[in-house]
Amino acid sequence: MSAALRAFARGGGLTLVWRGVLTAALVCGIGLLPWLSRTDPALTVLKARSAEGDPTPEALRAVRDELGLNDGPLQMLGRWLGGMLHGDAGRSWVSGTEVMPSVLQALGVSLLLMAAALTVAAGTAATVCARTLWLGSRRRPGGRGARGSGAAVLAALPEFLLASVLVTVIGVQLGWLPALGWYGPQWMVLPALSLGLPAGAVLGRMLDDLLPGAFAEPWALAAAARGIPPRSVARQAMRRCVPGLLPNLGLFVVGLTGGAVAVEQLFDIPGLGRLTLSAALAQDLPVLQTGTLVLVVLAAAAGGLARLVARLLLGPALRDGALQSLHVPTAPVPSALPLAYGALLLVVICLGLLRDPLTVNPVARLQPPSLAQPFGADALGRDILARVGHGALSTLAVALAVSAAALVVGVLLGLLPRLSGPLVDTVNAVPSVLAGLLVTGVAGSGPWTPALAVVAVAWSPLATHTSALLKQERATTHLTATRALGAGEWYLLRRELLPAVLRPVTRHALLRLPAVALALAALGFLGLGAQPPSPEWGLLIAENHPYAERAPWAVLAPAAVLALLGALAVTAAGGVRWPRPRTGTDGSLPAARGGHPSEQEPPMRNPQRDGPSVSRSPVFTAPGDSP
Repeated sequence: MSAALRAFARGGGLTLVWRGVLTAALVCGIGLLPWLSRTDPALTVLKARSAEGDPTPEALRAVRDELGLNDGPLQMLGRWLGGMLHGDAGRSWVSGTEVMPSVLQALGVSLLLMAAALTVAAGTAATVCARTLWLGSRRRPGGRGARGSGAAVLAALPEFLLASVLVTVIGVQLGWLPALGWYGPQWMVLPALSLGLPAGAVLGRMLDDLLPGAFAEPWALAAAARGIPPRSVARQAMRRCVPGLLPNLGLFVVGLTGGAVAVEQLFDIPGLGRLTLSAALAQDLPVLQTGTLVLVVLAAAAGGLARLVARLLLGPALRDGALQSLHVPTAPVPSALPLAYGALLLVVICLGLLRDPLTVNPVARLQPPSLAQPFGADALGRDILARVGHGALSTLAVALAVSAAALVVGVLLGLLPRLSGPLVDTVNAVPSVLAGLLVTGVAGSGPWTPALAVVAVAWSPLATHTSALLKQERATTHLTATRALGAGEWYLLRRELLPAVLRPVTRHALLRLPAVALALAALGFLGLGAQPPSPEWGLLIAENHPYAERAPWAVLAPAAVLALLGALAVTAAGGVRWPRPRTGTDGSLPAARGGHPSEQEPPMRNPQRDGPSVSRSPVFTAPGDSP
């Protein structure tokens, strides 16, 4: 019996059971959502059917009898599960139509949009890391440009803001592409750009962090010595680094399918995210449960496919422990960029604190920027600069606390991939708005409810990143040698594994800091977060978004501050030092230390000190091939 259990565990049986338990818990939690949130589902459904309907006791009783609400949530859930076993998801409580055909149709639309967005994301990621790829493959000095600040700004742009700008400028003012609807390939371009550009910036920044370590590996040095074309070296470096990003790419697949709610709403796209959100707000449980179950299945399939492709790309080196570590401990390149970004952000906040953020001036409604109001005025005539300055403390404090909590939870769970893998897939299938409703139902409404809701979903990409890097680091030759010398698991974790994964995962968390601030603001519309007249930055963007076409400065000003925060966070992660020139003993300037590993020249060997050299085969092998 014990042998059979061990074989079951080795075959992934326990992971499969754990995934099933999580899926069942999520579906049951959604089925209990109206009762957890202590609302009357009959009243919610009646208002969703007709906003002008009179919620009389007779009308509510008729809805309860029609939907079988008097039977209780458990019996209703059992009926829905019994129907799902036969492929029948029931009928919508609001429209009365069959649920399964509408969900599958919305899924097809979302998958098509996701494919287009991934194409844009791939091009964006290639652009972000193109400089590092070009320099590293040619063993040239020069570093990585502005240390990723451009990617940080692009990643910090909220999708709905980017979509609004594209609709206003390209769709309405220039008329180059259609802005609303879903009728053909032309209608797909603007939504794909809105979703793909921020996602590609995040993936490109993560890839750019891994490439220097790949170019510092022995195979890259041997390739340069043998005169291998730079294009081949760059291709093999990509093959070496992409497996560490594939699990996060699987998360993006699900996020771009079910989490593209704002973009689908703005462009009037009948996708699965929009359908699920509408069902959550109307408490249309059959549609909500079916849509969520489809997203969970998609998340499991995307995650499994990503892990399989990563294993194939790495080849036998992963199985045999023959990889080299991508972690190259180097000192940060001296840079004044974080200080410049921080000083600019501090000036904006200080100038705003000197102004009144609550005074309403109808005469100045939606006035453009001027000397009196450098950021212009909002729809109530309030000074936007003042509101940005006074909202800095609450925005930064809560966003930093949530990001730190998500980082800690993500790293800890990432160390346990068998536990966190199915959990990540399940959590990632839940849109953030639905997560907020579920957390509110369990924990109740309070000042920290939005923070709990965001932490509940924000840790998943960090855990996935940690697990992917950790899996490769465990298969490195130096870790195998250290273990053979008698090092224990705790020593390996503390001295080898954690230093290898903490820095790239921390930079990943900092890159998502502005998105955390926006997620907190998005929950405010459900009564869970900051409420007007609070000057919280994300709320400023949300409440001024309807006026983006008439007064774009009302939205662009707080969005620019959030983008500045993202650039500051990412550049500061590499260290903050003034670039002071240092002179050598002969008065010349020595080469800068740190930075791009491919810029480091190998030290001269001393045979008396280092011993005889070991001959190496000049044959060039790819990172995943057998030696």
